[in-house]
Amino acid sequence: MDRRKFAASLVAASLGSSQALASKPENNSPSTPQQLHLKPNGWMPNSPLPVLLYRSALPPIADLAAEMERIFTTNRWPPQWRNGVYSFHHYHSTAHEVLGFAAGHADLMLGGENGETVTVHAGDVLVLPTGTGHCRISAAADFLVIGAYPENEHWDICRSAASPETLASMRRVRFPQSDPLTGPTGPLPKLWI
Repeated sequence: MDRRKFAASLVAASLGSSQALASKPENNSPSTPQQLHLKPNGWMPNSPLPVLLYRSALPPIADLAAEMERIFTTNRWPPQWRNGVYSFHHYHSTAHEVLGFAAGHADLMLGGENGETVTVHAGDVLVLPTGTGHCRISAAADFLVIGAYPENEHWDICRSAASPETLASMRRVRFPQSDPLTGPTGPLPKLWI
């Protein structure tokens, strides 16, 4: 999508908030993410940019969390926390987010209530464009997530419909210049154009 059309698409998407979710499976190799296209859903704005799901992006190693933190940092997505995923529907209006799954497995719902359920495992990586709804449905006891954001982006937690001010804030979130896994030549800069 042309970056100039992003803002217009975001506004148009927020107006059609009763539309259903749509997804588009892609080649699932670690270097080619699955793309999930989520439409506005109830109060959840979602994004015209695709969610990127890298299956088995990293092999199981002794300290996968530290390796994810190293890779994300190298690719200009500095990690900001280790924990899980909230069990309530929410989105971030001020930042894109990468979730690196370092241990265990979980079922997540993307896109808001009655959205799209995905099961993630250790080694998977999920990139959420700003405005994308997400929550945890269930998780293994050892489920561990590394949360990271592009440099100089600071996340918020939104649990209600986006106001005009929030939509304006979302339109100002800059596009990452680097894929969190593979850097500037990776899939994200090419898929989020």
